[in-house]
Parts: sequence; C-alpha cells; structure tokens
Amino acid sequence: MAIVYNHTKQTLAEGKLALGVGLRQARTVDIGKILKTAGFDWLFIDMEHNAMTIDTATQIAVAGQDAGITPLVRVPGFEHHHASRALDCGAQGIVAPHVDDAETAARIVSACRYPPHGKRSMTGGLPQLDFVPTPLNETVQVINDSTLVVVMVESPEAVANADALAATEGVDIVLIGTNDLCMEMGIPGQFDHDQVADAYARVGEACKKHKKTLGMGGVYNPVLMEKYIGLGARFILSGSDLSFLMSGASARAQELRALSIS
Repeated sequence: MAIVYNHTKQTLAEGKLALGVGLRQARTVDIGKILKTAGFDWLFIDMEHNAMTIDTATQIAVAGQDAGITPLVRVPGFEHHHASRALDCGAQGIVAPHVDDAETAARIVSACRYPPHGKRSMTGGLPQLDFVPTPLNETVQVINDSTLVVVMVESPEAVANADALAATEGVDIVLIGTNDLCMEMGIPGQFDHDQVADAYARVGEACKKHKKTLGMGGVYNPVLMEKYIGLGARFILSGSDLSFLMSGASARAQELRALSIS
C-alpha cells in the first residue's frame, strides 16, 4: 500500500498544536524548508488575498511536502476547480474561506475527495505520490486519507451553524477567521470581546462533539491565543511571512539606529 505522510495530520493526531504560517509575499519554493527549520508545521498558501498564481502556489506546495511541512492552499472561491486543481498539483489540503453553512461545506468536501466521499476526478501522476504509478484503489484511499479539508468560520451565521459545519462528513478542521468575524460582528479588532470568546466556545464544543479540530486565525496576542487554545484550538495560524519580515526588520533597524556613531 502506498503511503502519503501529512505532517500536520499526524501532529494533530498526537494532540499537539499544529502551527502554520500565512504566505503573502513569498514566491520561491525554498520557503517551506525555511519555515520547517524555523519550527512550523504547515503552510497557509493564500490565493484569496494576494496575487499568488496557481502555478506558484503548487510549486511551493510540492517543495513543502518534500521538506516535511504540510502545504495547504486557501482557495479564492467555491468552484470545483479551485480546490481540485490545487490538490492535483501538489497541495495536501484546502482551506475554504467564508463557509457559512453545511451546504457550502459539503460542496468543498465534494471537490476535495474522490468517490465515494466526493466527486473529485482522477488525474495521473500525483506529486503527493512522487509521481509513482499507483493502483487506483490505493490512490483513492491514501489521498483521501491524507488530504485535509479546512472550512473557515468568518461570520455570525457560520458561528450559528457551527454544529452543522462540524458535522459535515469529510471536513477535518473548522478554522475561525477571527479578523473577519469581528468585522462582521461590528467589533473590528476587538479580539478579546466576549462575543469572540463565545464564538470560540460554541465552535469548539461543536468540534469536540463531532471529533473535528478547532482552528484559530487572526489572533496573535499570546495571552488571547492561550485563552482560545484553552477552548480547544489546536490548528494555529501563527502569523505571516510579511508580519515576520516586518517584525524582524523593524527590530533590527531600531537596534542599529540606537548605536552611537560618535
């Protein structure tokens, strides 16, 4: 039987935090190896909010898997090909934004999983299998088993439907997009608001009930992160390449500007 290792899936199965980094600026395939060495578990390759092309995203994905860091692609919409093309070309999972109801969640699952669990069509020579010719029955099983399907909760409607989202067969992770959720709640930037804590509690309970993983995105204050981890979050979007670059560069510039030149 062929084997496809998904580092993040294994990390979560062991009860550990799975830490990811959003890719907004990176365009070269070495970013996966860099972030793996830095200690992260998954790549959040973002095709919703920047100019990342499918070609660049999947090249990063293939190199990321080889480096031992899980490449996940956030797709720009719900069309079948948004997910299936990214998976066919090397992603080990899909992140779907703005999933408000179970019908939409099921639509995403259908695009990500082969029959009988979905309607993803078969192509030849999958990068996840190192392009090794593999019997179709094995391909279906190992790729379905190793592919992560992540749906994002980013609205009060989605929070209200948390139980139905988590109950959707084929969904692995329910990721709260805290920034957009706060915007839609009318409390922009108030990540410590009681409504946000209530949302984490509600979605967390749904995930626990249906044996799914709760994810946290958009929260970077360590105190708040620990609070929401306490409510069950294990799949953690830890920051972005841009934020890390700005933080490190700004700190270094300030340090050097403080040096005496007399």
